[in-house]
Amino acid sequence: MNTFIIGEAGANHNGNFKQAIALIDVAKSAGADAVKFQIHKAETLYSKNTPKFAGHSNLLEMMKEIEIPKKWLKNIKQYCDDIGIEFMATPFDESAVEDLVNLGVKRIKIAGFESTDPRFVKMVSCTNLPLIISAGIGSNLESIGNIVSWVKEEQSNPDITVLHCNNAYPTPNKDVNLNRVDIIKNKYPEIKVGLSDHTEGIIAPSLAVAKGAVCIEKHYTMSRLLPGPDHSFAVEPKELHEMIKLIRTAEDICRDTDSLLTESENKFSKGMRSVIAAKEIKRGEIFSVNNLTTKRPLLDNSLHSLHYYDILGKQSTRDYNADDFISPEEK
Repeated sequence: MNTFIIGEAGANHNGNFKQAIALIDVAKSAGADAVKFQIHKAETLYSKNTPKFAGHSNLLEMMKEIEIPKKWLKNIKQYCDDIGIEFMATPFDESAVEDLVNLGVKRIKIAGFESTDPRFVKMVSCTNLPLIISAGIGSNLESIGNIVSWVKEEQSNPDITVLHCNNAYPTPNKDVNLNRVDIIKNKYPEIKVGLSDHTEGIIAPSLAVAKGAVCIEKHYTMSRLLPGPDHSFAVEPKELHEMIKLIRTAEDICRDTDSLLTESENKFSKGMRSVIAAKEIKRGEIFSVNNLTTKRPLLDNSLHSLHYYDILGKQSTRDYNADDFISPEEK
């Protein structure tokens, strides 16, 4: 299974439609499978009584500035369809969910802070669409189990992908804890597992793929110097390209094949050893440790060294000179 890679444009359009289109182009060019935006309204996301915190004197005003205009959605979805990249979005209220269903999205993403809210998770689950859900802040196996159970209450045959993530922006490398990917997979084999990466680098996603993650989400921006809450920790276009290249490389490195001898090894197979006559052997003579040895190369008409012990004690069917290759017919 190829990793499903989501370029998280989020709110990094900064209220500029041309910038939103440019972000889509970047995700497509980098090789992402989907580009994702966030659909929210400040007044349905935060209480009007929200106190000052995280350095923002008026959080509602800041959130209003990065809202994606509803009138953009149809055009953005159509543009994604036209260039061949999946349009996705994270909804933050009932209206946004309805908009996404009406747009005909293939799946819906639930953010990490929202996945701790059973009311919200159940509401989104009622769409019966496949869900990609970031594990909530401070998540553990029990809280992930809660998420799964909330979805199952609303969907009889759910398609759930849980993204392990640390909900700090940015996340220090020491706090990524990629071992959780294995732990979640083992505990809940019925769901798919991925990573929503908030580190400032690009190595964690490919390492997660090596761990078996099947979905990667990563914030990106046109420039980390742009104003706004999500630009500073996002990767820039060149980094997104390189990150996806590393993920695809990790897929190749970790891919298993049915063949014991890989295609690339075929031309080196002659480097193995054959059974060789250590000295002259006459027809009818018994093969022994005294007249047989093993040496390179292995040829199509030579006996593989694996069969050295198989022919000990057997009679030779022909004459051999010293250093001759023993025939495969001797076994």
